[in-house]
Order: sequence, then C-alpha cells, then structure tokens
Amino acid sequence: MPEKKPIYLTKEGYEKLENKLEYLTNSKRIEVAERIGAAIALGDLSENSEYEDSKNEQAFMEGEILTITATLRRAEIIDNSSIAGDTVVLGAVIHIKDTTNNNEFEYTIVGSGEADPFDGKISNESPIGVALLGKHIGEIVKYHSPSGKKEVQITAIHR
Repeated sequence: MPEKKPIYLTKEGYEKLENKLEYLTNSKRIEVAERIGAAIALGDLSENSEYEDSKNEQAFMEGEILTITATLRRAEIIDNSSIAGDTVVLGAVIHIKDTTNNNEFEYTIVGSGEADPFDGKISNESPIGVALLGKHIGEIVKYHSPSGKKEVQITAIHR
C-alpha cells in the first residue's frame, strides 16, 4: 500500500481544524442527535422531512469528522524558522508584482489543505506555488496558470 504524503499546515491552520473537530464532535453531534430524536417523536418516519434532513446532516457531519481526523493524522506543521528569510518556502508571506501590469499581490504559501486564494493563501501545489518555491527576492518567475502564461517578480519575503 503506498504511503500517503503529508498534509502541510500552518500552526494556525492546524489549530483551526482541531477547533472545528472539537465543535463537530462535542456540540454539533449532540445538536443533530436531538433533532433526530425530536423528528422520531413526531411519528411516521416515511413522510417525515425533518427526520430525513437531520439524517442527511448527520451523514455529512460524520463524513466531515472523518476527513478532518484523517487530515490531522497526516498533518505536518510548517516550521520555516531555520530557513533564510530571502527564500520562498512553505509558510512564507511573499509580495509579488505582475510584470505585465505592475499589479502587486501578497500571498502566503501554504499546504493544499489550507489554501484559500480569496484569503491570500496559495497552495504549494498550485502552478504559481510550485514556480515560486525556492526562489529569492528580485527573481522573475514564469508559470502557467489556467488563464495562460504569467510572469511575476518577487519583491519581498516575510516569515
């Protein structure tokens, strides 16, 4: 059986998943179980939409609990404290400038399980993430995005 690769998370991302798992297992499970119990008390389950909705919610929630548990088991917390501050690594906050239109962006390079481009977190496995890793301040980086070829310059890197 092939070994599963680690899931890289920031300390913040790991704690966020731990908190969500705790909420789901300790609060949400009880809430859903109570809703199921109340629906059962109404009688005939064959035409009871509240019962069906509650059971569907329970199934979705249990799947989410399993997914989070598996993620936390495979999680590797990003520690880049010993890496020079001029290199793009997991967990680094980088500033880049699009060489075509001079637009500037700030991104944090995170593992794929934590990526959220709308929140400025890009995956180390995304086209731009792969292209940026290991690069230094001042370097021009070319990569292919879904919208075509892109070129950016790294203007700053923070930890």
